[in-house]
Amino acid sequence: SDIACALVSTVGICWIRKRMIPKTGRGRLAELSRIYGEIHPVSWLLQVAPKNIGDVIYSSRYRNALPAKVVATQPDGQEWIIEGQGRARYRFRLVPEARIVPNPLLVTTKIPDATPQIISKHALNDEQALLARVRYNRLIDLFLGIVAYSLQNHMRTSIKSIGQIEIDEIYVGVDSKGTQYVVPVQAKGGNDKLAIVQTQQDLDYCAAAFPHLVCRSVSAQFMSGDRIALFELRQEEGTIKVAAERHYRLVPAADIGPVDLEEYRRR
Repeated sequence: SDIACALVSTVGICWIRKRMIPKTGRGRLAELSRIYGEIHPVSWLLQVAPKNIGDVIYSSRYRNALPAKVVATQPDGQEWIIEGQGRARYRFRLVPEARIVPNPLLVTTKIPDATPQIISKHALNDEQALLARVRYNRLIDLFLGIVAYSLQNHMRTSIKSIGQIEIDEIYVGVDSKGTQYVVPVQAKGGNDKLAIVQTQQDLDYCAAAFPHLVCRSVSAQFMSGDRIALFELRQEEGTIKVAAERHYRLVPAADIGPVDLEEYRRR
């Protein structure tokens, strides 16, 4: 991660300084291109040798915060993201600041845990465990009010204007009126952050691959206290915004008592 931080910081600052030409009414240029191609010469200058240059970009887009020197160049109310521009091409782009984090004041709903114990025992990582819990407990159905079925997980595909993408899991579903849906799911556990870049890619892919289905993008995040936060995300005014949020806790059925049920009836 130190190597990735050094490379992204150096490449980002070089391009930001080079391209941030003052413009009337804007003050800063919002799009900076060609990150990927600069990493080879920069890594040589810094005398570091990343084993996988693609992972340098991936970790900065989805796993880690951008380096402090890059963040320091952000105007108030905006933030840099790294987005795809085709095969092995990326750019820094300024977008309205968006933080997709669970609301600590939101109520939590207890759900009888239907996760097979053998799945819980052998889940390989937080992301796999989260996707499994969402799938086996039909949390997509509960959250969106539709009947949904997992179509594929960790689907790698590509979009011509963006390049290669990976969708954590994709569902298809139907409601009581017969309307059909496609639901891309982004799952983050541990210290990983929910990424608006990934949500935007999911929406773009579904619009191209499933033009006759209604796309409803969902993000899932582990919380403290064995809770799961689900967000429905939509694009509005050029950025990703939260349309709905719910918190669930998976518990043994015996742990849901009359007091809980009475509270749920009143909601």
